Amino acid sequence: MKRLCLVLFALLDSVHAAPRPNVVLILADDMGWNDAGFTGNPEIKTPHLDRLAREGMHFTEACASAPNCAPTRACLLTGQYPPRHGVYTVVDDRHAPGSPHHKILAAPSNEALPAESVTLAEMLRAEGYATAMFGMWNLGRGRSGPTTPTGQGFDVFMEPKQLGYEKDAYRNAAGEYSPDALTDASLRWIEQASQKPFFLYLAFHDVHEPFDPKPELLAKYQGLNGRTDPALAATVAAMDANIGRVMDCLRRLGLAQNTHVIFTSDNGGSRRTVAPLRGGKGTLYQGGLRVPALIHGPGIQPARSNEPILSMDWVPTVLELCGAAAGKNLDGRSLVPLLRGQEAALPRDTFWHFPSYIGGGGPCSAIRSGNWKLIEIFESKTVELYDLTKDPGERNDLSHVDPRKSAELLAKLRAWQESTKAPRPHLPNPAYNPAAVEKQEGRQKRNPNK
Repeated sequence: MKRLCLVLFALLDSVHAAPRPNVVLILADDMGWNDAGFTGNPEIKTPHLDRLAREGMHFTEACASAPNCAPTRACLLTGQYPPRHGVYTVVDDRHAPGSPHHKILAAPSNEALPAESVTLAEMLRAEGYATAMFGMWNLGRGRSGPTTPTGQGFDVFMEPKQLGYEKDAYRNAAGEYSPDALTDASLRWIEQASQKPFFLYLAFHDVHEPFDPKPELLAKYQGLNGRTDPALAATVAAMDANIGRVMDCLRRLGLAQNTHVIFTSDNGGSRRTVAPLRGGKGTLYQGGLRVPALIHGPGIQPARSNEPILSMDWVPTVLELCGAAAGKNLDGRSLVPLLRGQEAALPRDTFWHFPSYIGGGGPCSAIRSGNWKLIEIFESKTVELYDLTKDPGERNDLSHVDPRKSAELLAKLRAWQESTKAPRPHLPNPAYNPAAVEKQEGRQKRNPNK
């Protein structure tokens, strides 16, 4: 009996002594689903991302949890759908509810992530992790307080502004490139924090327009005959090089074999770059939602998964990979059964809710159930139905061809809206002015990624 107890204690000690994995979460800004080599772009060279995808799991049907920046970032950090935290869009006076180019009154959106929202950083810090964020927060203003990164679980926070970069600028007064500077700061922190398990959230400004690429990379991509914007290609390539620097640092410190690296984007790309998908940033068509996504790390077998996943799935996935306590009130699903080959699919319906106006998109809500996708458009009080297997570009609306399927999915969507208390915009906007719509559409054509 005594010998058995000693064996059990030894096993418990070995489990306790096993180092917990580190996590590096890298988020691109406005990077479309096919803006990298590993996603099938033959012109943009991304050797470091390609290697991570080749050695890890590449999710070919990954989608952002929202069609623009702020709500996806909130979902990515909380593991929850937008109605839970109330961040529906980037709060912008140009698109405030009641603007004259809005036909109906949009729902208001939280500008900041509510203080009561529990982030992945808070959950991991409670487990003894060092936590840091470098890059764009966009979920509240300021550097201290309950709705800032340091109030939401990050021990360290550094944004481009601290390094001398104006909003949306790729260069500071000294001509230094923003992604390089953020990566430099991240690498210094990794070296300091590597004595304990760590969580690094690296949120690049890449590849948001307007571009200001490195001249040597721009020259490399000149002459693409209009198939890919050389400035976009050069910007993606510069980000890829910095991801390579992160991986080199992890290898040099002997941490690569115990670090999970996740890469994805906050929303789909510009309408100019997402073909053959429809829409783009700001819409609930696939062009606005599909994003590149991969995970690389210990115990993950190289594979490609066609399973639809959402940004909010990364929270429960990371918690399980780290052996951390399961989060509460999470809408996301852990992807670990897929990563370990235990399951081929995660049967579920997925939802999007965007009761706002931004760019060329208007208030709408959507459900995906298997290969079927239904979009509810609040302005017109209509629905659109697509079979994504046969029609990934969403060109053939089947709502009138298959009214039974439309009714089934709409009932599911309405039930989800009710369960999450999702706002359903419907009231006419008394300030609506059709002339303002024409002016806004002209502005959108000139700046399609705003």
